[in-house]
Amino acid sequence: MERNDMTPTPKKSGGFVKRFAIGVLGGVVGAGLVFGIYYAATSAGSSQNASGSPSAGETQVSNMKVDANSDITEAVDKVQGAVVSVVNLQKQQQQSGLGSWSDIFGNGGDSSQQQEEQEGTDDSLVEASEGSGVIYKREGNTAYVVTNNHVVEGQNGLEVLLSDGSKVTAELVGTDTYTDLAVLKIDSDKVADITPATFGDSDSLKAGEPAIALGSPLGSQYANSVTAGIISSLGRQVVSQTSEGQSVNINAIQTDAAINPGNSGGPLVNIAGQVIGINSSKIVQTQSNVSVEGIGFAIPSNDVVNVINQLESNGEVTRPALGITMRNLSELTSQQQEEILKVPSSVTQGVVLASVQTATPAEKAGLQQYDVITKIDGEDVTTGVELQSALYKHKVGDTVKITYYREDKEHTVDVELSLDASALQQANSNTQQGE
Repeated sequence: MERNDMTPTPKKSGGFVKRFAIGVLGGVVGAGLVFGIYYAATSAGSSQNASGSPSAGETQVSNMKVDANSDITEAVDKVQGAVVSVVNLQKQQQQSGLGSWSDIFGNGGDSSQQQEEQEGTDDSLVEASEGSGVIYKREGNTAYVVTNNHVVEGQNGLEVLLSDGSKVTAELVGTDTYTDLAVLKIDSDKVADITPATFGDSDSLKAGEPAIALGSPLGSQYANSVTAGIISSLGRQVVSQTSEGQSVNINAIQTDAAINPGNSGGPLVNIAGQVIGINSSKIVQTQSNVSVEGIGFAIPSNDVVNVINQLESNGEVTRPALGITMRNLSELTSQQQEEILKVPSSVTQGVVLASVQTATPAEKAGLQQYDVITKIDGEDVTTGVELQSALYKHKVGDTVKITYYREDKEHTVDVELSLDASALQQANSNTQQGE
């Protein structure tokens, strides 16, 4: 007889029932789990609508806390209290009569009585402009603030707006047009709780490291604003003029930290919270009317310290003079270099002496017209601005070593800086006036 394997024996029939019961039980348990998960999900989302957003009136702030502390915030904390706004006060122009009010009260502006009443009101001071500054020293009854010369230019009075919003009267200690720096002093009792800023070493800066600018862009309305960027470059030669036509020469730090009108005089700070420069200017447009962003300049801290120490002591900066007029070698044509100067073709950078004044350090050292200075104390100088910058690191009475070409021969000479630049300038002015 042929056996049908599909027909179960009694033993196999019992196993089938057992497996069927287990399957049914598993289905029941699985359905329970699915229902439980669905219930939990719908309960957790009961405060949300169909789109997954909170129901009306039930939006909440996350309780997640973010640690916002960083190297920049710590640097700002160290110096921000010492950053101030500097207010330039000037005499108000005298106005006769009551101006626009005279018509309202039926009074004409021609009354002699009104003119007499208005006499002397031009002594009142009004806010002419604002800039920034930083408190860097507190000594005895005096605290000192450094800012830009152009911030205080033309002032008849000065005020300093402190970080707490209070205003104090300031007195001008001295200014230096050449580097665009000025020092003010205020009553130290007014800033007893403020830690003065400290200066870092600007000679150790590197392009690409963080830079933080603090100040009052657009005035005290935005006092103690902070912007951050990097050191874009070092040793930029920036030449500008004051409103009085005097030249300002800065061997500047270039930064892309935002610097706007009102930031002038405020500190540029490194990541350690040290002042590495005093913000001074920015380029907003080229001569060809191309708009520019992110090119600002600061006076290096090492130069700042040298100037403010002299301003504190003497109220002015004394600088040595060589007694020369000069032009950059690069400005001359190759024909002029070959036929007039006769310097080697390998000499492409330097400062040409256009003239040498009598009885000056340059003449006493034997320098002559058409000599080309290439080094001071072994350091290359390629422009007149670099020559001045190197020279002004010295004091009257110092001796410097100058390397120069006379035609095709290189020479080195020691020059005693025995002459004060301001005295030489005054002498030249007297000569021009026939005195």
